[in-house]
Amino acid sequence: MASQSQDLYAVADFCLIPMGTGETSVAEYIAECARILEKSGLKHQLNLYLQHLGYLLTAPSHNSPTPLNRSGYGTNLEGPWTQVSQAIHDCHAAVHAKGAPRVATDIRIGTRVDREIAPGTGNASKLQRVQDILAKDKKE
Repeated sequence: MASQSQDLYAVADFCLIPMGTGETSVAEYIAECARILEKSGLKHQLNLYLQHLGYLLTAPSHNSPTPLNRSGYGTNLEGPWTQVSQAIHDCHAAVHAKGAPRVATDIRIGTRVDREIAPGTGNASKLQRVQDILAKDKKE
């Protein structure tokens, strides 16, 4: 179990939305955030929804080689709570510096202290657990 003084391991996802840019595309701003996350060294995965292809595609970072994933808009991020929070802050600052006068972000963060989570495995193990359950359904 984590003590109160120990940094909690956080598994998060967030969707950053640049506002007031006068542009319909946010790709340049999201790419800037992706650069920040890459520099952070945290395990992260940028999720892109390709509606015209009819499936969801994940653009993996160098730290997360999963080629295909069922997820939507947003980015999965995991690591020590303070580093995850700092990375999201740094994304906001970078997007503002790129010219977005406003940034809105939805953030979900989960922690657990009932068992140890190996660094970099939080999102992958949650996804694998669900896939294992669904695979059992197909066998029955």
